[in-house]
Amino acid sequence: MISCLEVRTAGDPDDEALVFTDLSPRILAERLKEMGTPVGRDAIATWLDEAGIRLRQMRKDIPGGEHPDRNAQFERIAEHIEQYESDGNPWFSIDTKAKESLGKLYRKGRIRGSSPFNAFDHDFPSWADGVVIPHGIFDPKRNLGHINIGLSRDTSKFACDSFQWYWNRMGKQRYPDATSILLTCDGGGSNSSRTYIFKYDLERLSDSIGLPIRIAHYPPYCSKYNPIERRFFPHLGRACSGMLFDTIETVVNLMRRTATSTGLRTTVNVIRRCYETGRNATDEMKQQLRIKYDELLPKWNYTAEPKNRQ
Repeated sequence: MISCLEVRTAGDPDDEALVFTDLSPRILAERLKEMGTPVGRDAIATWLDEAGIRLRQMRKDIPGGEHPDRNAQFERIAEHIEQYESDGNPWFSIDTKAKESLGKLYRKGRIRGSSPFNAFDHDFPSWADGVVIPHGIFDPKRNLGHINIGLSRDTSKFACDSFQWYWNRMGKQRYPDATSILLTCDGGGSNSSRTYIFKYDLERLSDSIGLPIRIAHYPPYCSKYNPIERRFFPHLGRACSGMLFDTIETVVNLMRRTATSTGLRTTVNVIRRCYETGRNATDEMKQQLRIKYDELLPKWNYTAEPKNRQ
């Protein structure tokens, strides 16, 4: 049997050998029969399971690189979180989940049913009825998730509008005594640490809600450590797995049912505003920025203060 499997050591020679096969139990049974050892495919499937050789999905575990300030920033984020929790102030993990097509286009996953859903035989974007852009806000302390579904573009203005909607309708009711807000996020996309336009829109957000907003970016190649990526988005994906996103109402209902036995609950809203792409901060915008940068790792740690507190 072992002769039909491939044994490979991945990476360091001291690593445990990876035993795998791309052959099905049926084909393995045929190979063994040819070798003079007839064994039924059911018996082979049982043996493989008992030996821990199960169907597994490839994991994205190898980092694309490592920034020299990686550990220092992780320590800084931990300090921010500890300080905010100690002061009774809220902190949220935010990110935009990958956009998906709206309409009768194929989606991965399986569900139980008397027959499968019917989807188009090709995934042409032109056949979609639109796009679904889920911007997530996760409250780790209360184990609550919120999704604002955009139907336009994933821009910095959309990300800031998303949090503004959430805070005005939910956040400030849950944290009425908040004096500051901490947002942890990755360093790219609509909340890029490298763009002035995000900082400009962040200041408008701070002005609108009347509270300072502290930003702490995760270092490059480390976005998977943002709590929303581990504690919210996987459950959101499972709630929608294998289901057609045929209408926006369907998407809302599917995402809204995201929950876990440990208490995670989810709310959903749709933002129908159309967002402009290609916005860049002008020289005047840059000169008028009031962003306060930390002395330690300022590129990833800074605060937007509302005008009335300047």
